[in-house]
Amino acid sequence: MSHLSPVQQRLRVTFGKAGPLKYTSNLDTAKIWERVLRRADLPILYTRGFNTRPRISLAMPLPLGISSECEILEIALREKIELRNQDLREELLAVAPQGLTVGDIVEVDSRAPSLHSLITSAEYRIRFQDGIDRDTLRRRIDDLLERESIIVDRVRRRKRSVMDIRPLILDLRQDADNVLIAHLSVGERGNLRPDQLIEHLGLAGLHYAAHRYKLHLLPE
Repeated sequence: MSHLSPVQQRLRVTFGKAGPLKYTSNLDTAKIWERVLRRADLPILYTRGFNTRPRISLAMPLPLGISSECEILEIALREKIELRNQDLREELLAVAPQGLTVGDIVEVDSRAPSLHSLITSAEYRIRFQDGIDRDTLRRRIDDLLERESIIVDRVRRRKRSVMDIRPLILDLRQDADNVLIAHLSVGERGNLRPDQLIEHLGLAGLHYAAHRYKLHLLPE
C-alpha cells in the first residue's frame, strides 16, 4: 500500500552570513534558522520520534570565519503556502538576526535529490589584509598551478588518508584589486577549504578575509 509523503512543499532559500554571524557553526546556523522559521510562523515539518527536529538542511558547511552570500537552505513544510518571494523574504528578514541576509526563495520538487548531493564546487574571494604585492601573489599562484600533484597526508579519527588535492583547485587567479579568486571543489567528490589553499600557497602567516560568493550545483 502506498503512503502519501508528509512533505507538502519543499522550499529552497538562498541566504548570506556576515559580521559576527560568520563565526557560527553549521549546527548553530541551523538552530538560528529554526528560530527564524518559527517566528515567521511557517508550517515546518518535524521529524517523528522522541527528539523531534525540523526538516531543514543546509547545502554545504561554511568554514568558520568566512562570510557568504550564496548559502542554501532547504525547508520541508507540512502545509503548502502561497509563495510570494518578496513577501516571504521580508517576513523572514523581519525576524532574522543581524548579519543574516535572505535572497531568492524557490519551490523545488519534493522528490528532487538531496541538496548536499547536488553541490559540486564553490567560488571564493580572498583579500589579504596585511597586503601582498601583485607580483608575489602572481608567482605563488603560478607555482601552485604548475604542480602536477599536491599530495596531502591527513589523519582524522585515527585514520590516515593520502590524497592529491591538485584536481580540487578548479581555478585560481587574482583580480584587478589583487584579490585572490578561488574556484574550489566541494561536496561528495572532495573538499578543499580556503585556509588549506592559503597554506599550500605559502601564505598562512598573512591575515586575510574570505567570502564565498557562489555555489555550483548539478542540473536537476
